[in-house]
Amino acid sequence: MADKRDYYESLGLTKGASDDEIKKAFRKQAKKYHPDLHPGDKDAEARFKEVNEAHEVLTDPDKKARYDQFGHAGVDPNFSPGGGGFHGFDGFGGMDFDLGDLFGSIFGGGGGSARSRNAPRKGERVRAEVEITFEEAAFGCEKEVSVMRVERCADCQGSGCKEGTTAEKCVNCNGSGTISSQQRTPFGVIQSTSDCPKCQGRGKIIHQPCATCRGLGLVRRNRNIKVSIPAGIDHGQTISLRGQGGAGSNGGESGDLYVTVAVRNHELFERDGTAVLLTLPISFAQAALGDEVEVPTLDGKVKYKIPEGTQTGTVFRLKGKGIESLSGRGRGDQYITVNVDVPTKLTAEQKELLQKFAESVGTAPSPDTGKKRKRK
Repeated sequence: MADKRDYYESLGLTKGASDDEIKKAFRKQAKKYHPDLHPGDKDAEARFKEVNEAHEVLTDPDKKARYDQFGHAGVDPNFSPGGGGFHGFDGFGGMDFDLGDLFGSIFGGGGGSARSRNAPRKGERVRAEVEITFEEAAFGCEKEVSVMRVERCADCQGSGCKEGTTAEKCVNCNGSGTISSQQRTPFGVIQSTSDCPKCQGRGKIIHQPCATCRGLGLVRRNRNIKVSIPAGIDHGQTISLRGQGGAGSNGGESGDLYVTVAVRNHELFERDGTAVLLTLPISFAQAALGDEVEVPTLDGKVKYKIPEGTQTGTVFRLKGKGIESLSGRGRGDQYITVNVDVPTKLTAEQKELLQKFAESVGTAPSPDTGKKRKRK
């Protein structure tokens, strides 16, 4: 459950979003990652399943309420509030569950949350952004990102104790961090658990805390992390670095670092999936007579033969000159759209020659074309 992405985050929302916002966000994300638009793309398929699952839970009032209160555990098929045992109550056919969370405020107990206080917990998820060029996105690169994360205190090695000292096991709870109590109610005798008041649920007492972390065993530090950007990554996509997030507590594993990539626009190229798009201006003479021209590509300039009679808007393809596929299926193609450049400033001689050419092919403009009309 800990590795599962937050449902609101999957849809690009924050907790508390309205039903309309959830539906609108789902339609947007589902369209973006629909398998029909990304054939063979396993990442897109996984994201599509993820947003569908988020939509299913957040549009169901009952599931949404349980998710908002308990997270992913609340919508697990085996879920029961508190996650423990409820003893001495026969009113529901002998079912065994803990009502600590439900009745905690009535009877003063902390319920299941206290019971898991000393359990290993995975560290927090950390997010960062990195900006790269169009070429770096196409070929891949290595970048460094600065992140603020929680780390295990180096001075006390995470124990929270001053050097040369150790923590004392709490005798009140025998190191468990919780104490049990029984309450007689109209429903019967209810057993509940709560944080040990002597050690505040830690199971140990630190008499001489570490000065660096003040007994917490964890500190917040700024770190520069190297990130390997894969060839073919696109604007807005995210890279996951396992274990590079915040340090876990009570022996839990570290969280993950998620780096979102922003790709700067290129002065010549545009991108469509793995295809590179280029608009190439050519002269009227080159279009009419044909010519060998130099075409910019991600690999440098290449020569390409423009056939005679080429019309503006004609598209040519350079195979294998596009962007690497993230799925490892090779590079895409580059598409060149020709734009015939019509001259705007002609000399008298050039106009005369062009007029003769037009007459020879039967497309000469009217003699009055371009002349100003005289005022009456």
